[in-house]
Amino acid sequence: MNVVLTRGVLFVHSAPAVMCPHIESSIAGVMDQRTGLQWTPQPAAPNVMRTEYVWHGPAGTGARLASALRGWANVRYEVTEEPSPGCDGSRWSHTPELGIFHAVTDVHGNIMVSEDRIRYAYEAGKGEPSAVYQELSLALGEAWDEELEPFRHAAAGAPVRWLHHVG
Repeated sequence: MNVVLTRGVLFVHSAPAVMCPHIESSIAGVMDQRTGLQWTPQPAAPNVMRTEYVWHGPAGTGARLASALRGWANVRYEVTEEPSPGCDGSRWSHTPELGIFHAVTDVHGNIMVSEDRIRYAYEAGKGEPSAVYQELSLALGEAWDEELEPFRHAAAGAPVRWLHHVG
């Protein structure tokens, strides 16, 4: 059986320090290896930590990582998975207030909204432009982006890790 490999990044934007070892353990369980995460204080919020983890693995690893961290109190994170042969890319965003959001992404990381989802927005809007706008906003995950943006910017000075070709 031919395994399709891909890569991605897990961004833990904020987590209470007490949760960091548990998060590391969950990630290690998915990746079947130690992670050696480097935690740093998150400037956007007091008493929380942040980290990034560049991963390489079989297609679907992003979903497994997002699921491993789903629902943890006070943890904000995003997982990206790049497209690979036969597989779309994906992004998962999680906040304690909103829960988890998933979107299919193209090769540039843009969210792809399906034809059926757009049709649903039209139907649910029943001719009311503001209702259509709300449905499309939900399909794009705008509420998650708004909540996570201060945490993303606060990490702007974090070390940069470059991804390299897999496989």
